[in-house]
Amino acid sequence: MSELAGWVHSYSGKVRDLYVPEGATGLDDADAVLVVASDRVSAFDHVLSPGIPGKGELLTALSLWWFDQLAGVPNHLVPDHELRREGTDDRVVERIPAEVSGRAMLVKPLDMFPIECVVRGYLTGSGWAEYQASRSVCGIPLPDGLSNGDRLPEPLYTPAWKAPLGEHDENISFERTVELVGPEIAEELRRLSLQVYSRASAIAEQRGVIIADTKFEFGADRATGEITLADEVLTSDSSRYWDAQVYATAATAEERMASFDKQIVRDWLAANWDKTGTPPELPAEIVERTTARYRELLERLTGA
Repeated sequence: MSELAGWVHSYSGKVRDLYVPEGATGLDDADAVLVVASDRVSAFDHVLSPGIPGKGELLTALSLWWFDQLAGVPNHLVPDHELRREGTDDRVVERIPAEVSGRAMLVKPLDMFPIECVVRGYLTGSGWAEYQASRSVCGIPLPDGLSNGDRLPEPLYTPAWKAPLGEHDENISFERTVELVGPEIAEELRRLSLQVYSRASAIAEQRGVIIADTKFEFGADRATGEITLADEVLTSDSSRYWDAQVYATAATAEERMASFDKQIVRDWLAANWDKTGTPPELPAEIVERTTARYRELLERLTGA
């Protein structure tokens, strides 16, 4: 991990690294947390080599843009600068170190709920596999006659239990979320997830992009208890994005569901690795194509 002046490394996931201010003993007593997005890329529960150049900056820029679009939904961001007085002069000091500028967010620590709040607007992925077998997705019945990639009659909230690092997340019923967090919080997580997905989908569709599905994470503000949107939001690592024009005109399901994310990596790995031992290195061409897709999505959505 990088050494960052004024910050101490606290935790690393597959993609992001967390730092707390010097003097804090950990996340529990930190007044702020630095969330640094790396260029690491993971698939099939493995961190792959090499990373995707610029991925951390692209995902951070997209998260920050979406937080701006979702005004009114409480989120975990705090100002990344502070005013300090030196003698008679005031000066603004940036709190994010220059070494990670552009790929870091400064956030307040929350008491996180152990729930992945998944919303599905289209039938695809594991949902399509289940539908073929049982005409349901995560146990929710659906009508006959749907095809791979079809828009669902209405978005589905299909929560998952956040497993410890290294283990698989587990799809759970809404009733199980009630057991985990209580009925009021469970209901609010569902309401907020569907609301945010609906707002984001409308914004994306205006820019010619479909959000097929996504996942959100929420935590409780430690001071007020308010349910707060956290982690990354609506990035191409946490969401499945499709090109609306391609979706409307493609000849096959596979073509219409070409996504703006690391699906290129998953497809190559699935074709070139039997999921035993160490994954092979990603070819330069796969890395370049994946970088281009991440960048294209950011440009399509933000215009930047």
